[in-house]
Amino acid sequence: MVPAMVKKIAYIVESNLGSYILGQMVVPQLEENRHNAEVIGMFFIHDNVYILMKDNPLAERLGKLSRERGIYLQACDQCVYMRNLADKLIEEAKIGCFPDFYAKVLDTVDMIITI
Repeated sequence: MVPAMVKKIAYIVESNLGSYILGQMVVPQLEENRHNAEVIGMFFIHDNVYILMKDNPLAERLGKLSRERGIYLQACDQCVYMRNLADKLIEEAKIGCFPDFYAKVLDTVDMIITI
């Protein structure tokens, strides 16, 4: 049997469980090299932009993964500006809208998953 190819995926972090799903499931799997998919990018919307704040342990872990694996991290511009967080995000997090995110990941990924 031929092994399946690793899928390239991007996440849109939208739900009120975004922090839990990332912190307890996705990030540990990535850190332990057992996620079984290559994560190309993550787009944070609504209150999930708070995940990317400096000094948040989960943000620091995401920043490290971004640096080590080239995972593109982006926070929704309107969500960030509405919450006055533009200068409070980790360095790896870019600020932009959906078209910016799609321009970075769409030609590379096999699927986009909303969590």
